[in-house]
Amino acid sequence: MSKSFVQITQDVSQGLAAMRKEVPEAMKGFNDLAKAAMAGGAIDPLHKELIALAIGIASRCDACIGFHIKALIRLGMTREQLMETLGICTYMGGGPTLMYAAEAVRAYDELLPRLKPESA
Repeated sequence: MSKSFVQITQDVSQGLAAMRKEVPEAMKGFNDLAKAAMAGGAIDPLHKELIALAIGIASRCDACIGFHIKALIRLGMTREQLMETLGICTYMGGGPTLMYAAEAVRAYDELLPRLKPESA
């Protein structure tokens, strides 16, 4: 059976919602860190998300791939930007990373029709 990145992100979101309720201070700390790390600065948010995606791919994290692809689509990432990022991931991580880079392409193709870039 093939993975659905829509389903993966929905399922993980349910678990995260439970954690926000049951360990709110820990989740607030994580969310504050994420907001600070992803805020614009010397590196713009799109490129920060590409870095986050690359780390998610290298870490072989399906949910990371799904969530960061969603964010990148909303930020207006092009397919060419995705492919170049995946090329770098494969260069640095070899064959196993290539398999998860291919999963990122599947996530992009599955999620793109469901999401609108912010500029649209």
